[in-house]
Amino acid sequence: MTDQYPSDNPYGQQPAGHTPQYGAPAPTGPDGEPPLWAPWYGISFGGAVRRFFKKYARFDGRASRSEFWWWYLANGIISIVLGILLGVGAATSQMTTASNGYSTVSTMQSPSALYVIVGIIATIWGLAILVPSIALFWRRLHDANLAGPFWFLGFIPFVGGIILIILAILPSKPEGQRFDQPGRG
Repeated sequence: MTDQYPSDNPYGQQPAGHTPQYGAPAPTGPDGEPPLWAPWYGISFGGAVRRFFKKYARFDGRASRSEFWWWYLANGIISIVLGILLGVGAATSQMTTASNGYSTVSTMQSPSALYVIVGIIATIWGLAILVPSIALFWRRLHDANLAGPFWFLGFIPFVGGIILIILAILPSKPEGQRFDQPGRG
């Protein structure tokens, strides 16, 4: 196989602005974006978030590393903000302290309105993104030419999460095209 982009770059990086799909141009729809069944290599942050919600519960097809990691960055930012607001809400709640001489226990007597509201929002957010987050990870595994059920490796105690991170980092493989379903749109 010959190098399509010979250069002085020893790492084989492609020219700026070029996002190949295994040597072939990525298919595009009428809006200039790849169809939902195809991965979008080099997607922007905002594009990844929009595409996450467009492909809400699609377990078929593939997701590029940029689609995957941009979404997890966005979700991490949202989760941190909700966590900070929840902490502020807990800190402003009325607490009672009881001591028996050996230990001191603090309990929330009356939660603040901020704590209750943010708690409800965080719960709704978590439930709303549960299925699409699993679907995104499933598609990311497809792009690395792995079966989606490898996601269940995450349930292995202590090492499951590490295994999933390693699998998410794997590069795209052309054999992963077997998971595409172009007829689905």
